[in-house]
Amino acid sequence: MSDLRYWIGLSLVPEIGPITAKQLIAHAGTPEQIFRSGLSDLFTVPGMTKARAENIRSFSLWDDVEKQVRVMEQRGISALCYGDVSYPEVLKEIPDAPVVIYIKGEYQTTDRFGIAVVGSRKYTSYGETVTQKISGELAALGFTIISGMARGIDTFAHRSSIASGGRTIAVLGSGLDVYYPAENKSLMTKIASSGCVLSEFPPGTQPNRENFPRRNRLISGLSLGVLVVEAEEGSGSLITASCALEQNREVFAVPGNITSRNSAGTNNLIREGARMVLKAGDIVEELAPVLKGFIRSETKLAVELSAEEQGLCACLSREPVHIDHISRESRLPVQKILNLLLSLELKGVVRQSDGKRFYLA
Repeated sequence: MSDLRYWIGLSLVPEIGPITAKQLIAHAGTPEQIFRSGLSDLFTVPGMTKARAENIRSFSLWDDVEKQVRVMEQRGISALCYGDVSYPEVLKEIPDAPVVIYIKGEYQTTDRFGIAVVGSRKYTSYGETVTQKISGELAALGFTIISGMARGIDTFAHRSSIASGGRTIAVLGSGLDVYYPAENKSLMTKIASSGCVLSEFPPGTQPNRENFPRRNRLISGLSLGVLVVEAEEGSGSLITASCALEQNREVFAVPGNITSRNSAGTNNLIREGARMVLKAGDIVEELAPVLKGFIRSETKLAVELSAEEQGLCACLSREPVHIDHISRESRLPVQKILNLLLSLELKGVVRQSDGKRFYLA
């Protein structure tokens, strides 16, 4: 039986969480030696109870482990074990880092310069625009954008990073072979090719409600700081911000309309001491002491625009505008506008949001 199987087996032992598992490894040396240890030896590990020791000694789910490894091979899922040199060093800083991480794609050492961008599933057009702008700017500077691939703000953060040619990491609350939400299946594939998708939950795990608070601690644990764009009071995004504080990560928040429920959580974070963010530079400024020359220089090539493209740009702003409104303002037929907008998108001047709405990049 290979070492990977013992790591997976250890992660499946009842009542053995990440902290206890790492105490066991420190004591025994390897997961295999843990399973070969006698009860008397296990009792010398700090915090070991009779129930936990007996769970280790009586563990018998090796057939399930083998099945899990076969599923991983069939579906292109690999694993990072806590003892691997490729295991994220930044994640080792948190005490309850999982002993096994399942992954699609590749985690790179530069991903330690990650910024988590999270927010509400029920977003506003303001939240959408701000997320796309700041995430895109951070990605262009070389930061890896980390989020949870949920609907709304998370999805916009991932998409903007990819559109800017950057890397992004999605942390799931399910197994990597369970697509949640279902409409993000193609996005997951894109993320795996421009970063990675990872989870501490084995293949086949459904997106149960209790999984997401555990997922959130990994989002913050993988990052230098967490940016909350939009969040109602009690939002799951605020759990991620709390995890960040516990893990000694920075917490950032975008201010919003004081009459908007979607901004109640972020405005409260700012009132409680989170760094207010109006642009990507605010995050860079706060993190400057730990970046040490990491920031990628942002060079933009001069873009030549035709007279028609310039005229169309005059009808746009940073706020997404529907195609019908652009048609009325420009007095051009919709098909003509769509052709011009496609050209502007390819030049990086214009971006499209949901519902045929367009804005200046």
